[in-house]
Amino acid sequence: MRYNQRRKIEALVISDVHLGTYGCHASELVRYLKSVAPKKLILNGDIIDIWQFSKKYFPKEHMAVVKEITRMLSHGVEVYYIPGNHDEMLRKFAGNRIGNFYIDNKVLLELDGKKVWIFHGDVFDVTMKFSPMIAKLGGKGYDMLILVNRMVNRLLEKFGREKISLSKKIKDSVKAAVKFVNDFENTAIKLGIHNQYDYVVCGHIHKPALRNVTTNEGSIVYMNSGDWIENLTALEYNDGEWKLFVYDEAALPELDSSDEQDKLMSMNSKELFKLLTLEFEMVN
Repeated sequence: MRYNQRRKIEALVISDVHLGTYGCHASELVRYLKSVAPKKLILNGDIIDIWQFSKKYFPKEHMAVVKEITRMLSHGVEVYYIPGNHDEMLRKFAGNRIGNFYIDNKVLLELDGKKVWIFHGDVFDVTMKFSPMIAKLGGKGYDMLILVNRMVNRLLEKFGREKISLSKKIKDSVKAAVKFVNDFENTAIKLGIHNQYDYVVCGHIHKPALRNVTTNEGSIVYMNSGDWIENLTALEYNDGEWKLFVYDEAALPELDSSDEQDKLMSMNSKELFKLLTLEFEMVN
């Protein structure tokens, strides 16, 4: 599909892609990105999982995600990168801009007269502040759980059974995990209302959400862009309205068999890196 034939949207928020891990659904994300043409793309943290980054595992499907983002940059899309906890080393570049590519710890937008506050959300995570090593070990354990989950689901498919999400079952059944999510959302809502924003947008907890909230202090729309590990979700803004996108392969247009994706998959790592570097330089 040509770029000018894609579905046009004003703003797109994705987070928690975790490129470089076994759980990342990179192929699905590429297919989705190839179906849209946003004016603004907000990458709300944990796009590349630097915690678990390994030269041994960064397949071409993952590189294709980066390639699609650079393609958007070359078409004039404003891309904002908000580092999360898994790509926190990029925070030292906060405040920098290269052409239409921005890196910052938060993004404040005004869309149709409404104020939108976008940030990753790990600032609310006590584990991140006081036990970073435990948090990193937990991240590796989560990645292994996702890998095991995929193998289990392959077996279930063979027997005609419905797929399951082990991590979701664990999160939903552990009271501490449920409390953490509730506390996280309530804190974001409280701060958003206090700062008089109309919308507050987070990532981090891998729990997609879009709901109106009213408290004694005021009202706000709380949103979470979810992830591309379990939920395969994003937030889209168009015509004055936010919507939660949930990946559905059948609903997306088929990729052209002659699409550049085929060429991308035939390249070796050095050729891919050179191509990405050249495209990024063209943005400036």
